[in-house]
Formats: sequence, structure tokens, C-alpha cells
Amino acid sequence: MILVFGKTGQVASALRRGARVRALGRDEADLADPEACARMIGDFAPRAVINAAAWTDVDGAEDAEAAATVVNGDAPGAMARACAEREIPFIQISTDYVFDGSGAAPWRPDGPVAPLGAYGRSKLAGERAVRAAGGTSAILRTSWVFSAEGRNFVKTMLRLGAERGAVRVVADQIGGPTAAKDIAAACLQMAHALLTRRGLAGVYHFSGAPDVSWADFAREIFAQAGLPCAVQDIDGADYPQKARRPGNSRLDCSTLERAFSIARPDWRASLGRVLDDLKGTTP
Repeated sequence: MILVFGKTGQVASALRRGARVRALGRDEADLADPEACARMIGDFAPRAVINAAAWTDVDGAEDAEAAATVVNGDAPGAMARACAEREIPFIQISTDYVFDGSGAAPWRPDGPVAPLGAYGRSKLAGERAVRAAGGTSAILRTSWVFSAEGRNFVKTMLRLGAERGAVRVVADQIGGPTAAKDIAAACLQMAHALLTRRGLAGVYHFSGAPDVSWADFAREIFAQAGLPCAVQDIDGADYPQKARRPGNSRLDCSTLERAFSIARPDWRASLGRVLDDLKGTTP
């Protein structure tokens, strides 16, 4: 059995559909209590652990960095230590926000980290705590997550596209949209591989291909959904938010493909499947 922290988030929702997965919601394992999470690992004695739970409110973290760091930093560290003590592989999902978003080259897993805000700092704290725990752990950084569940860019664009004739979308931030189902599949494949190939522990990147701007992502959403909504390109500076967003979220995923034979998925195909899922849930 693989133990998953998280139950209702985008990736956790996809993971708990897998065979022999036990997903823990906040009522069973609150990441605000890191040691309680660690105890759950001892109670369940899983074959592997995936942490798909996190503080994901990027702007909210600016006003509550200490609380975000407990959830995104201390809790993964406690989980990783519990796994290391029991020789259980541990996978931590992280983010492109650990980088400052400069330049135009894809970020390598060993590239220099320099978060722009509290959310990125809290996730980086989690990465460092996981590595410090030792044991067999893999950190999987990903970006621009979307699915049929929860709140995400795809669902926001579908709502706005149905309401308006045009939307203004940031065009100077570039990254790889990544379906939650694809992230879940990658995490499960990594977890099974780490059971027998512990030397694969390390930091990896995973995102959809090709890299695209938010504006062009929106155009593809409208095209596939058949919505006649125009997209007007704007700069990120014209859409002010409390937390700064990386301009360059391109991720170099080549080491993941070499180590685990996991290639970057085409996010356009994954988007089509998400839109099909959403149609199936529409009354």
C-alpha cells in the first residue's frame, strides 16, 4: 500500500484513484501538526509515501508565511524523517516557485534556487528538510497544475470564456501546464521504482510540453472547449498580485526521463481529457 498525504487537492484526487493507495485527508493528518503526520506513517507501515498535500494559496502565504512554512516545510521534513527511519521511499511534490524566474532557459534540478515570495520559500524549506532527513526520497518539482477538480486556471478560463467576449491574460510568463493525472502517474511510477532502485533518490522536474504563455494556454482552452472568447495579451505587471510570479517557469525534465523513463506529456492532449471529464460532471 502507498500512503498519500492529501485527499481533495488536484494531485491527491488523482492519486487516490490508484490501486492500493490510502489517502489521508486533513481530518486524519493535518499538516499543521507535523509530528502527527509522522506518526501516521508508523501506524500504516506503507511500502512508500507520497506527500500531495500543501499550502497552495500563493498570495495568502505572503500574510501567513510562518503557517505556510509549517505545512510546506516542517510537515514534509517530519514525514521524510519517519520514512528514513523505516527505510520507506518518500516522494515530495514541489514547485517551480523555488526559482526566481529569470532568463529564458529551462531550469535544471541543480539550478540556483531563489524564491520570489513566501510560498516559494516555504516549499524550498520543505525540500531542504526532506533532503536533510536522508533516506530514499525524491523531490518532484512541477508547474501550472490543472485538472477537473478544485480551483485552477483551466476552470477559471472556462467560466470567464462563457461569460465574456474577451479576457486579458498574462503573456510574459512562460511555463509547462501539467495535468494532475499526469503528475499522479509520475509519482506512482517513481514510488514503485524507488522500492528496488534506491539510488534514484534526488530532485527531478516534471511539466507538460510544449512550454507556453498563460495567454496561449487560454487560447488553447477556448479552442478545445469551442468558446468564441478572444484573448488579449498583457504583461504580468498589468495584473498585479500580492505575490510575485516567476516569469520563466520552464523546467528541464531530462533527468526524470533518463532515470525513470517518464517523458513530458503533451498538455494539449491532457487538456482534452480534462475537458471531457468536466463535461461528464455537468448536469
